[in-house]
Amino acid sequence: MKKNRILQYILPLIAIPALVISIASKNPTPPADGAGLTLPSGFEANIVADNLGSARHIAITKQGDIYVKLNRVKNGKGILYLHQTGDKATVVNSFGNYAGTGMYIKDGYLYTSSNEDVYRYKLNDKGEVINPNEPERIVVGLLNRREHESKSVVLDNNGNIYVNVGAYSNSCQEKDRQKGSMGRKGCPILDSAGGIWEFKADKLDQHYGDGIHYAKGLRNVVGLDWNQQDNQLFVMQHGRDQLHDLFPDMYTTQQSAIEPAECLYAVKEGDNAGWPYIYYDQEKHEKILAPEYGGDGKKTAGEGTIDPAVAFPGHLAPNGLLFYTGNQFPERYKNGAFIAFHGSWNRAPEPQAGYFVVFQPFKDGKPDGKWEVFADGFAGTQAQKESGNAVHRPCGLAQGPDGSLYVTDDNKGTIYKISYKK
Repeated sequence: MKKNRILQYILPLIAIPALVISIASKNPTPPADGAGLTLPSGFEANIVADNLGSARHIAITKQGDIYVKLNRVKNGKGILYLHQTGDKATVVNSFGNYAGTGMYIKDGYLYTSSNEDVYRYKLNDKGEVINPNEPERIVVGLLNRREHESKSVVLDNNGNIYVNVGAYSNSCQEKDRQKGSMGRKGCPILDSAGGIWEFKADKLDQHYGDGIHYAKGLRNVVGLDWNQQDNQLFVMQHGRDQLHDLFPDMYTTQQSAIEPAECLYAVKEGDNAGWPYIYYDQEKHEKILAPEYGGDGKKTAGEGTIDPAVAFPGHLAPNGLLFYTGNQFPERYKNGAFIAFHGSWNRAPEPQAGYFVVFQPFKDGKPDGKWEVFADGFAGTQAQKESGNAVHRPCGLAQGPDGSLYVTDDNKGTIYKISYKK
């Protein structure tokens, strides 16, 4: 009798681990590869360079060599040129005495940006910059108030370059990030920041008046790319912060941790995404009137503003966007969007999150299906990720001539190369 009672308690304990193993086997987590990343089956990552500095956006030449823009100059230089042999790359030159983020190659030129200006360098037939000390200055005098100051760039197929000018504010309050402070009437920031400007890619020393105020109401865009299938601009906006901190009577800490959305927008000339007057609630799938402008967390608004193409969880900080046009990856990735999320700092009391690259499928130039985490493990351990003490933070994305995907990390200065092995 005593023996039967003991078995009565022991047998369930034996069964529980077996059940857990059974469930886990149906949804296996791919193991981390040699670069420390977790990837879908068939993919692998290599670290091609490390300890480069604050590596932001990146561009790959037709020959497979790499240009990297540094957010802080290193040894007095803000651009690195790396020669790649196999899966390793070595710095062979550095130039440009300015920090910044933007980096793009188009039609035989390397385009780069500081936090105020945009430059271009002529490339030779080997993909090398011809006169590294004599760039052409394309755009000059863009606003830099040392908040959301990076100037990301992308080009279309008609000789135009698009530049983000981030808003030097969280939500255009009278007193920025001060509890209860209301919004500035008419938000004067929007005349020279909080949007996208279009300029000619070959005209020197253009200023605001020479360009087109292409899109408004975008708080801050770091990741942007030109969709070749749909022939239009797509941007990833950093959503606003601190709903609970600024208006605790209207928002819980949990709401503030996950809202509002980080939004992918398809942008055409004249579009307005609504910042600072509205934000997008990804839980309700609605545009909500900002509390600084009379909102209460429930009132909808934003008639005449564009809807997001995709809404992601809040505060993940999307810093890179790339439409994949290569042939190396399986067909389902063709023309889809990769997005590098730099990771959060303000999701408390929820764990900090992000620090990964996601994939959003597209069909005929439009999102098709749900997004998924493509590459994870940049942050290190789960504890490092949840505390916000990430080891690596994804930032820039680029496609190599062989169809591989490159990812930069601006914390340790690492460049990852992700390839598909058939």
